[in-house]
Amino acid sequence: MSKATTDKTTEQFESLFVQPVRSYAALNLEYAEKLMSTQFDSARALTDLGLAQARGWLEVKDADGVKKAMEGQQKAFQDLGERVKSDSEALMTLGQEYVQKGQKLVEEQVKAARAS
Repeated sequence: MSKATTDKTTEQFESLFVQPVRSYAALNLEYAEKLMSTQFDSARALTDLGLAQARGWLEVKDADGVKKAMEGQQKAFQDLGERVKSDSEALMTLGQEYVQKGQKLVEEQVKAARAS
């Protein structure tokens, strides 16, 4: 094999196999990072909400305190519902973004394969 043939083969291998694998790995890493960040943020918010509720109940000393704690509980459930909805939307958007970027990588791979 000549040097030119070897170089061409190496270039084709790089463009058809190595680069796409790197691109997919980068996409997966980016997705995992965003997913974990979203999950950690959600867990932190839910933990803070739970701790705030526990602190509220510790302040109960009379019937008025029970009433305030119950009102706080209702507000906490509303906040929780809004948080779950927001997190679900964020995860759906993240999933859609992942699929779109994956499709774009496939399209680029097909174009590269046809050009070779």
